[in-house]
Amino acid sequence: MSTLLADTTNPDLELLYTVNGWAKAAPGWLDALVSWTGEYGILLGLFALCAAAWLRARRRPDAPVAVAGVLWVPLAVALAELANLPIAAIVDRPRPFLDHPGLDVLVAGKAGTHSFVSDHATMSMAVAVALFLVDRQLGAIAGTLAALQGFCRVFMGVHYPTDVLGGYALATAVALLLAPLAMALLVPLCHAVTRTAAAPLVTAGPAGAGRGGRRRRGPGGSRHPRTEPTRAADTDLAA
Repeated sequence: MSTLLADTTNPDLELLYTVNGWAKAAPGWLDALVSWTGEYGILLGLFALCAAAWLRARRRPDAPVAVAGVLWVPLAVALAELANLPIAAIVDRPRPFLDHPGLDVLVAGKAGTHSFVSDHATMSMAVAVALFLVDRQLGAIAGTLAALQGFCRVFMGVHYPTDVLGGYALATAVALLLAPLAMALLVPLCHAVTRTAAAPLVTAGPAGAGRGGRRRRGPGGSRHPRTEPTRAADTDLAA
């Protein structure tokens, strides 16, 4: 087994014991709440934020570009997790409760899995960074949830603080460095979708908005009277 990062520095271990010590002092219902939140709740909240980002993106003037940015979020999560596979295998760091006694472990079934880097921290920060690129408001909320996720994993006794920081760093690198390439592929795809029956998945605007705002024309090339903007008609009458 690789010993890289197997022995933590004193600040890392001290912070682990401090935060996990709060779990020992907390009532059982609070431990259960934090455990569920850190294992499932925050991930569900991040999923809800992604759904909200998609609904907002469809209503933006640059809907195809915005929706492409939202599509990058789950792809960034998947790529960050793939990048973590060789890292976890090379580092081969055991869970902290296997090497350090006295920790209050709030979730079972983690003994046979790697500690570095934290999958939950990686996923949550990948969502936060990728979402921030397309929607700063929702991205900031996701960032807060990602920070809470890291705290919960240490509180639960299943990760060192540096496991969490490593996940944050990996997710940020993947989400930022690969975003230009991803957008170069996703934006044309979203524009193409606006020319199909699946256009409502990309834009909530009127039919034809995804084609440069062109409106359907009637016989002889004249604009269909039903699609003529009311304001433009009023201007013509005034002239």
